Amino acid sequence: MSELSTDYIILAGGCFWGMEQLFRELEGVESTDVGYTGGKLVNPTYKDVKTGETNHAEAIKITFETSKISIDEILHFFFKIHDPTTVNRQGNDIGSQYRSAIFIRSDEQREAALKVIKEVEGLGRFNGDVVTTLEDEREFYLAEDFHQDYLLKNPMGYTCHFIRK
Repeated sequence: MSELSTDYIILAGGCFWGMEQLFRELEGVESTDVGYTGGKLVNPTYKDVKTGETNHAEAIKITFETSKISIDEILHFFFKIHDPTTVNRQGNDIGSQYRSAIFIRSDEQREAALKVIKEVEGLGRFNGDVVTTLEDEREFYLAEDFHQDYLLKNPMGYTCHFIRK
């Protein structure tokens, strides 16, 4: 029996509740955690991040089984579930904490992100250019328990995410 190989990536694409719910259902995804990353404040809370002044993004850490899903597939799915053409905005959520960003931790992730962005732009699926930023991975702080698995706990909760064709 072979040992499973897992990897992770941290993505931001608006409110983390909807992103987590959709990624959780994706075959090959082993686990999801929502949290805050990209800012300088140590141990930020939702109260800090929601001000937009900490430069943290609401983000999701996705751990996936590499034999079942590739980094390219993860990234293509990411671009299907949010609008990567709006700066600091997803639906009604406005502010830097809702930016579209990929938090890069390796050359492989950077190359995959650049490749997938080029592919997505080539599809002409969006009315504008992809503005998703590639940012170096920084400390990922878990969001409060209330936010973890939020849409499982609150099935009628708010989300601006859906799978686009």
